[in-house]
Amino acid sequence: MTPATAAAIPLGRMPPLRTVEARRTDMTEELLPFTLRLVRTPAQLAKAVQIRHSAYARHLPDFAQTLREPESADADDGVVVLLAESKLDGSALGTMRIQSNEFKPLSLEQSVDLPQAMTSRHLAEATRLAVTNDKVGRLVKAVLFKAYFLHCQNTAVDWMVIAGRSPIDRQYDRLLFEDVFPGMGYIPLRHAGNLPHRVMSFHIGSARRRWAAVNHPLLDFMCQTHHPDIALDLADRSPSRQRQGLPM
Repeated sequence: MTPATAAAIPLGRMPPLRTVEARRTDMTEELLPFTLRLVRTPAQLAKAVQIRHSAYARHLPDFAQTLREPESADADDGVVVLLAESKLDGSALGTMRIQSNEFKPLSLEQSVDLPQAMTSRHLAEATRLAVTNDKVGRLVKAVLFKAYFLHCQNTAVDWMVIAGRSPIDRQYDRLLFEDVFPGMGYIPLRHAGNLPHRVMSFHIGSARRRWAAVNHPLLDFMCQTHHPDIALDLADRSPSRQRQGLPM
């Protein structure tokens, strides 16, 4: 499948939108040198695929060969793809795919059985995280994580779930993610090229309290700063718009 044929991919259904981020009066506002929004068009998906392939090629060149084109999962129901684009030239700076278990099990459940206490709740898995190798890449990664967190809040997700390979898993440790399977270490995952990953989770409802308890350096960034360049409105991704062929 090429970017040109990506137009044939229907955008999947999303769970009902509960809220969208609103700026409280006690929040500071910070503008970013890039925008971050949901992929809505074939052109945007092509940009996400390009940065995805480029980022994976730096560390996993063999696996990156499978990421040259859009994946079927990009269009699944309950899936959104995030795209960060430079305000200067519109180039792709980062991407992430988020899948809800609203319509089917998470991708990592192809390889592991999650605890019953989790599968009975609303989950969202982040995959295909990719950022530019430029110096702005660190900020892009932080904003993608914030967008993941906000998206989960907006769609009433109980637990964020990720799979991290070494040494990337350490960044999730620092964010206070916890092992779903303590003591099991790294588990090969089918949707990640059978590479070994740690399966980790993060409880949304207690996030602010836990970050505050350890005076986490990202607390203000995540909870006290409004970023108007993060646009996560889900309202026009309805199945009815897709059936009518309206632009997304």
